[in-house]
Amino acid sequence: MIPPGALVMLTPLIVGTFFGVETLSGVLAGALVSGVQIAISASNTGGAWDNAKKYIEAGASEHAMTLGPKGSDPHKAAVIGDTVGDPLKDTSGPSLNILIKLMAVESLVFAPFFATHGGLLFKIF
Repeated sequence: MIPPGALVMLTPLIVGTFFGVETLSGVLAGALVSGVQIAISASNTGGAWDNAKKYIEAGASEHAMTLGPKGSDPHKAAVIGDTVGDPLKDTSGPSLNILIKLMAVESLVFAPFFATHGGLLFKIF
């Protein structure tokens, strides 16, 4: 857990210090757009995998009946999907929201420093 946390914490600091406020705003915009898309995808995928097992176990439609009873191969696959889908839906999707907020708040805290001392690479070259 330390390397992913360090990546999230150090990216705004490094980008703001070496490339400046403009580049940091682009990084934050990219993190926002990609993070929201991945979070929505993870939540929807986890919900679909979670409900696939319920669909097979209910056997309410002809298609669900053709997949077989409990213990069949489709049901075993749905149980695995349920096992993976619950954490994906409940933890992975919402945690990306925290990641985006952390990067933005950290950038705001260090914004005065980046405004005065940021863009070191552009000043050197």
